[in-house]
Amino acid sequence: CLLRQVHQHLNALYWRRERDSSLRPVTNHIFKTTLNALRHATLSDSVTEEITGCFQQEPIKELKLYKIASELLQTERAYVTRLHLLDQVFCAKLTEEAGKGTFPVEVVKGIFSNVGSIYTFHSQFLLPDLETRMSQWDSTPRIGDILAQLAPFLRMYAEYVKNFDSAMDLLKQWMERSAQLNAIIQDIQSQEVCGNLTLQHHMLEPVQRVPRYEMLLKDYLKKLPEDDPDRSQAEKSLNIISMAATHSNTAIRKMENLKKLMEIYEMLGGEEDIVNPSNELIKEGQILKLAARNTSSMERYLFLFNNMLLYCVPKFSLVGQRFTVRTRVGVEGMKVLETSNDDYPHTFQVSGKERTLELQASSEQDKEDWIKAFQKTIEIFQQKNESFKSASKEVVDEVSVSRKSNLELGKRAPRWIRDNEVTMCMKCKEPFNPLTRRRHHCRACGYVVCYKCSDYKASLRYDGNKLNKVCKDCYFILTGRVDAEEPVSGKKRGILEIEAAQVSGNSFLCGFLQYSTDRTKPCQRVWCVIPQHDALVLYLYGAPQDVKAQCTIPLLGYQVEDVQRSVDHPPSSFRLRQSKSVHYFTADTEEVKLRWLRVICKAVIGEMPECQTPDVGPSNNSEHTSNTQNTLATT
Repeated sequence: CLLRQVHQHLNALYWRRERDSSLRPVTNHIFKTTLNALRHATLSDSVTEEITGCFQQEPIKELKLYKIASELLQTERAYVTRLHLLDQVFCAKLTEEAGKGTFPVEVVKGIFSNVGSIYTFHSQFLLPDLETRMSQWDSTPRIGDILAQLAPFLRMYAEYVKNFDSAMDLLKQWMERSAQLNAIIQDIQSQEVCGNLTLQHHMLEPVQRVPRYEMLLKDYLKKLPEDDPDRSQAEKSLNIISMAATHSNTAIRKMENLKKLMEIYEMLGGEEDIVNPSNELIKEGQILKLAARNTSSMERYLFLFNNMLLYCVPKFSLVGQRFTVRTRVGVEGMKVLETSNDDYPHTFQVSGKERTLELQASSEQDKEDWIKAFQKTIEIFQQKNESFKSASKEVVDEVSVSRKSNLELGKRAPRWIRDNEVTMCMKCKEPFNPLTRRRHHCRACGYVVCYKCSDYKASLRYDGNKLNKVCKDCYFILTGRVDAEEPVSGKKRGILEIEAAQVSGNSFLCGFLQYSTDRTKPCQRVWCVIPQHDALVLYLYGAPQDVKAQCTIPLLGYQVEDVQRSVDHPPSSFRLRQSKSVHYFTADTEEVKLRWLRVICKAVIGEMPECQTPDVGPSNNSEHTSNTQNTLATT
C-alpha cells in the first residue's frame, strides 16, 4: 500500500516535470534515489522488478497518450481558426455584399452550406471541453469520454460533404459571372490570415478534419491499455467518427481529382471543358501513333477519362499550353484490341465512333497497362448505362474491326487499311501503280480503293454528317440506292478471289517470304498463307490485305529441299520442286524457315499440319531442327 502511494506521488511529479522543464534535475534525482532505495530494500526479486518496471514503463505509456491528446488540442485550435476565417470572414463579407443586391444571397448559402453550425459546435463545445480536460490531465488522463459524448454531432458534416461538389461548381461559376464577388474573395485571399491559400483550399479543411479525428483516435487506442476504463468510450466514439470519415474521404478524392483536372485544363490551354466533377482521370502518358496510310510513327499524348479519350499532340513549350487536342473519342461504343505489326512491336488499336487509332506502347508491359485501363473503363461505362447492359467479351481480330456491319457503317470511324498492306484495289481488284491507278481510302469502311471505285460522296454520322469520299459499295449502302451495274448474284468467284485477311485469320501459318521461280531473277516479297480450310495449298498474295491471290501452289507431291548457300540464297532459303516446276523461298530468319518447313513437309505428303505459333521456345529449337531435317531427307 505504501509503495502504491509512493508510485502515485512520483507519477504526478513526472507529469509536472514534462510540463515544466525546470523541474527535470530535481525529479530525476528523486526518481534515481527512490529506485536505488527499492533495490536495497528487503523485497523479493520479482516484486522489486515489477515495481521498477512500473516506474520505468508506465510514465512512458502515459506520456504517449498525453502527446496524442495534446496534438488533438493543438490541431483543434488551428482548425477553429480556419472555421472562423470561413464563417466570420469569407461568408460574413459575402453575405453583407449580397444584401446590397450585387448577387443572390442563395449563392453564398449554397457555397458555404452549414459551415456556421460546424464553427459553432467546435468553437463553443468541442474545443472548450478539450482545453478543460488537458488542464486537468493529472487527475483525469482521458479523452474518450469527451469524444463519445460529442461525436454524434459530427454527423452534421454529412450535409457539408454532400454539398461540397456543387459548392465548388457554384463558386467557380460565380467568380466568373460576378466581378464584385470575385474581388471580395481575391481581397481576403491576399491577406496574411489566409496564408497565401485560396478559398477552395480552406473549404477543404472541414472535409479533411473528420478523417484526422479518426487517425488520432486509432493511434490513441493503440497506446491505451486493454483494461483502461477509457477504452470502451474511445472505441464507441471511433465507430461513430469512422462512419463520418468515409463520406469525407470520398469528397477528398473528388477534390484531388478536380485539382488534377485543373492542371490538365491548363496544359491544354483552356481549350477543352474538362473541369467537371463527373470527369475522372484514369490514365495518362506518352505513346506513339502509327500513321493510317503507312507505318510511320508520331509522338502523341493520351488522357483517358471515365467517359472520353483525349488524343493530343505535344507542343514544345515549358510553360503554359503543353498539348493540343487533336481528337476527342467517347468511351461509348469504344473497342480496344491487341494488334500485331512486324515493323512496330507493342501495338494495339482503339476504335471509337469518332476515330480509330493504332497506337504503339513503349514496352509490352506498357501496352498491357493501357489495354487493361481501356477495358476496365469501357466495362464500367457500360455498366452505368442502360443501353449497354452487357459488355461483349468476344475476341475480335483486327480484320473484323475494319469490316463494319451495315448498321454501324458511317456511325463510327473505321480503321484505315494501310497503303503497304494492299497491292490492288480492294473493290475492283485492279493492281495499283503510281501513275494511272493511285491509292485512295474510303472514309466509311477504311478500304484502299482506286480512283474509279472512290468517286462517290456520302454523309457520315461520325463526322457530323459531312460529305466524305466513300467507295462504291458504301455509297449505295449509306444512301439506300440500288446499283444498276451490280453483277448477278450467285456468280461463282475464281479460285484466286479469296481475301488474304479472311484466310490469314484461320490459317496453319501465314507471313512474309521472299519468292522467285528463277534463281537468276530478284525475289519478290509476298504474303504466304496455308489456310485451315485448304491445308494442302499455299496461297501467295502481294500484301496481307489483298482481296485476290497472285497465285496458288498445290503442295501435294512437291519435294522440299534446302538451297545451297550462296550470296543470293542465305541459310534461311528453301525450294519446292515438282518435275520442271521450281519455287524458291527465303525467310527472314532460320527460325521462321523451320516453322514453314514443319507445315509444308506435312502438306506435301498429304498429312494435316499443325498450327504454328509465332515464336518457338529455345529449349525446343534443337529438337524441331532435327525433326525437320529428318523430314526433309525423307521428302
